[in-house]
Amino acid sequence: MQKITRDELLKKRWESLLEILTNQFSETETIDVEGILYLIGIQELGKIHQRFKKDDNVNIIHIGICRVLEPYGYYRFDFYDDDGWPHFSLEEELPPLKSGEQSVLIKEAIVDYFLEKEVIH
Repeated sequence: MQKITRDELLKKRWESLLEILTNQFSETETIDVEGILYLIGIQELGKIHQRFKKDDNVNIIHIGICRVLEPYGYYRFDFYDDDGWPHFSLEEELPPLKSGEQSVLIKEAIVDYFLEKEVIH
């Protein structure tokens, strides 16, 4: 029996996640990393059926980034403000990464988030 590598497992889980989220949230094209981070941000914000301003959308993606990188020690949740928005503080600067390495880190963090939420296995 051939052992599956960590990279192969990440790729398999990532493709599974893309299929699930694309089928659920996109009618025409595959959802991208930014779209997934937006969905995570919305989930963490807890205002799923609300319309947001353009400026809010950037903040929602930032919430998604902070949330998925929190278990890696890069961000720490601080508090919810009076409007219910979560705030995080930077705990550790991200190391200088090449574009491909950044992509792998964020995909791994996203996959871990959805494993924790039991959306994928």
